[in-house]
Amino acid sequence: MTVIQKKAVNPIAHLTAEDIEILGKELDAIRDRVIADRGERDARYIRRVVKTQRTLEMSSRAVLLFSLFPPAWIVGTAGLAVAKILENMEIGHNVLHGQWDWMRDPKIHSTTWEWDHVSPAEQWKHSHNELHHRYTNVLGKDNDLGYGIMRVDEDQPWSPGHLGQPFYNLLNACFFEYGIAAYDLELGQNLRDGGYKTPEFRARARAVGRKIRRQVLKDYVIHPLLSGPSFLTTLAATFTANLIRNVWSHSVIMCGHFPSGVETFEKTSIEGETKGEWYLRQMIGSANISGSRLLHIMTGNLSYQIEHHLFPDLPSNRYQEIAPQVRALFDRYGLRYTTGPLPKQVASAWWKVIRLSLPNRKGKAPKAVAPASLVSSAGA
Repeated sequence: MTVIQKKAVNPIAHLTAEDIEILGKELDAIRDRVIADRGERDARYIRRVVKTQRTLEMSSRAVLLFSLFPPAWIVGTAGLAVAKILENMEIGHNVLHGQWDWMRDPKIHSTTWEWDHVSPAEQWKHSHNELHHRYTNVLGKDNDLGYGIMRVDEDQPWSPGHLGQPFYNLLNACFFEYGIAAYDLELGQNLRDGGYKTPEFRARARAVGRKIRRQVLKDYVIHPLLSGPSFLTTLAATFTANLIRNVWSHSVIMCGHFPSGVETFEKTSIEGETKGEWYLRQMIGSANISGSRLLHIMTGNLSYQIEHHLFPDLPSNRYQEIAPQVRALFDRYGLRYTTGPLPKQVASAWWKVIRLSLPNRKGKAPKAVAPASLVSSAGA
């Protein structure tokens, strides 16, 4: 496994191929224990979250019918923002991962759920579940690295266009759901290579267009019209709630992928990758956020990004439970468990975006690269 380094020490040099495969078996055992133990308490949890979210959204929209009055505007906007965050993070993201498919509840199932987002669920599942989680932090394979618009590693070529990436990142944060829709469409690549002319791309683009129309109609037409004289204030409240949700989601995702301590990998490193090596890549290619139980729920438990990348299909309410077991494996195998409070992780991620918007410093030594033969290249 070839790790692109930010420092001279290779974090996996002390591990043998046998160590990595044993590590993989220990992680399999953690997953198997959770799978065997899933049951009614997990089902109660997700149903309670869904009920809470829907009650909060409906009551907040009811309050916003009177948004002409400042107290109603503040209360309704805050409630709607929290409801949208819950729907996207703890419910939508995790339902679409198939975390609750074992319940066989058609109302909470990855094949039927359509979330409060402009990106169609089916397109998101392909780009996120099938591509990002398979190629986590592999340069040239994982488009989540910089969302295809930013330079996030010193080994990526620099161009003057990167000077604007702090602005691009801020704009992407404010309109994150639209950025994700463009990302799911691979819009930039298709515009560059002419793929936008294909029937497949056009069909996907039409699906995105239909989803955007439905979201805009719900948020910016129907609900404000129902508010009558409060039309403009309800419109502003809904825009503000969406803005808060977008910036929050963007920040949480940046914290899981961009902070200091998160490793990136060469494209050739995954050739012949074993299950143990895939696990190891998730472990050192992700970062967590420390905080309260409420923070974990509001992040969709992506504050446990390491555990989520290891076990993306486990119920999200179990990540906090297994985190000590996972961290114990990090300690036993001499690996760094990257975590920190939300402000620290956000600052670290943003500093990387700003720093890498500039060319590499002159005279800076090339980054050390782990030997390609660190681990066995036997079949995956």
